[in-house]
Parts: sequence; C-alpha cells; structure tokens
Amino acid sequence: MPVRIFQRPKNAMQSGQALLGQWILEFAPAEARKPDPLMGWSGSGDTQAQVQLKFDSAAKAKAYAEKHGISATIHATPPRRLKLQAYADNFK
Repeated sequence: MPVRIFQRPKNAMQSGQALLGQWILEFAPAEARKPDPLMGWSGSGDTQAQVQLKFDSAAKAKAYAEKHGISATIHATPPRRLKLQAYADNFK
C-alpha cells in the first residue's frame, strides 16, 4: 500500500508559522469512494485513507515507511516567493 509524505501547506487564512514544520504520512485510497444509497454521502470501506501520521522531519517519516515495508513517495515543498512592494505602488 503506497503512501505519500508531504509537508503541511500554509492555510490562506494563516499568517503565523504554526504546524508548518510537520511532515504528514498519508495512505493512498485502496478503493474508490461511492455514494451511500440512503443519504447520498460519499464513502468507502477503506479505513487506511483516514490515517495521517505526523513527523518532525521527512527523514523520520521515510524511516517509518521503510521499517514497516511501505513504499513511500516524498513530495518536496516548493520554495516560498515573497513579493515585496510598497503600499504606494498600488497607486502608480
């Protein structure tokens, strides 16, 4: 069962740096989601899709996956680009 390892993205409403250093190990879905006949909510019998393990570094998450024989793919975080401009630039 493959997993993906990624760093938590920054929320659009978040200005601080809380929880940005965490790396998440998330299992891939084993079966497709289907609508419930009674309520219409989508769901599946796959309980592994609900599991998210949190680690301090990508190396620790990779070591956990290797220890348990899980194939892992690490998704690197793209570098942040800051656009610095003055408030007066809005009126040019």
